Amino acid sequence: MCQNLIQKYNVAGPRYTSYPTVPYWDEANFTRSKWEDSVRFAFRGDSAKDGFSLYIHLPFCESLCTFCGCHKRITKRHDVELPYIKALLKEWSLYQDLIGERPLLKELHLGGGTPTFFAPDNLKHLISGLLETVELAEHHEFSFEGHPNNTTREHLSTLYNLGFRRVSFGVQDYSPTVQKAINRIQTFDKVAEVSQMARDIGYTSVGHDLIFGLPFQTEADLAQTIAYTKQIMPDRIALYSYAHVPWIKGNGQRGFKDADLPSPELKRQQYELAKRDLIQSGYLEIGMDHFALPEDSLATAIYNGELHRNFMGYTAAKSHAMIGLGASSISDSWQGFAQNAKSIEDYYRLLDIDKIPVFRGHILSYEDLIIRQHILNLMCQFKTSWNSENLRFAELPDVLEQLKEFKNDGLLYFEANTLLVTKKGRPFIRNICMAFDLLLQRKKPDTQLFSMTI
Repeated sequence: MCQNLIQKYNVAGPRYTSYPTVPYWDEANFTRSKWEDSVRFAFRGDSAKDGFSLYIHLPFCESLCTFCGCHKRITKRHDVELPYIKALLKEWSLYQDLIGERPLLKELHLGGGTPTFFAPDNLKHLISGLLETVELAEHHEFSFEGHPNNTTREHLSTLYNLGFRRVSFGVQDYSPTVQKAINRIQTFDKVAEVSQMARDIGYTSVGHDLIFGLPFQTEADLAQTIAYTKQIMPDRIALYSYAHVPWIKGNGQRGFKDADLPSPELKRQQYELAKRDLIQSGYLEIGMDHFALPEDSLATAIYNGELHRNFMGYTAAKSHAMIGLGASSISDSWQGFAQNAKSIEDYYRLLDIDKIPVFRGHILSYEDLIIRQHILNLMCQFKTSWNSENLRFAELPDVLEQLKEFKNDGLLYFEANTLLVTKKGRPFIRNICMAFDLLLQRKKPDTQLFSMTI
């Protein structure tokens, strides 16, 4: 890849798991009442026919991984499990009161934190309590994130018996030097063992999460990690760009110096090396940071034009409504976003007074909905169109003028009121989306809000 392009386009920018992005939410005009109205609408009539997604944030970890940007609570006390599960079930009961019927559940995901921090019996108590109140879509998908070091056969069997068929293990990198720097130490043998255990039990999709651009990580390190990964051949691979955001996450991302990180040019070379190796091994590139074997549901979603992106990242479940349970979780009614209280104490306090525990959010305007669709099209399909009237907006000529720079650099081209991103342009998809981000264009941030795009 041309180094001049990397230098030109390596700017701070959103990952676009939503539009508007969180820093541009109109919190002043958001109220809990407006959010509840948007949820009621999302679960009525045609809005609910495709089913909804349910994300559950389980925030506890026994140790701090210094690359992590998630909301978590570090503790070795496991007596925190049952009170938190009780709170999750209470929160869901408040949403049930709004919905007023048994909604159609299409997707369920346990994230964190470390979901496998929780004992299998406690996870069973949580999931069983939720499933008693919903109908299951015909092609529903249940998934969870597991730590290779503490995911047991009992975890896998318990969740499998509850309907889970997909699991992703956080691997990041196999280099001992890198693992020490990010405080995430696990052996290849352990990852291979737990991956095979999941397959033996019957899981149909075993995924590995890898990260490039980590401190001290070299091309040789990543090549070795990919070589180990190919010995296991997970069904799905998330190859994430390390987001260095210490101004947000504080000391958790100060376990190493900025100088210990690879340069933007080396970081992109790492990705291109890994991509080339994975594609040669039979994986399909999906979106900007995922790979899947052709039989995986994520690959099927690409074929069927059903790939979707939300706060959980890329997903095969194309449902508009997503309810997030747990401290810091974000929900999406399509007409609005809402985030729960970040601290567990504030989360409990709001539930104790029978309030859905949101503390901020955004109700989308008509313009927001149009821009959201364009960005979703670009992130999932690498193209978007304004042939139909409902995808046009007043500033479209200005956006197209701004995109000429990308066209001149060979990153995209236009055809019959349609923008198509070239293969050369895919690494710059976040930058292309930024041209459509009207809120970002109107008010450039005074301080760095986002990670770098390359």
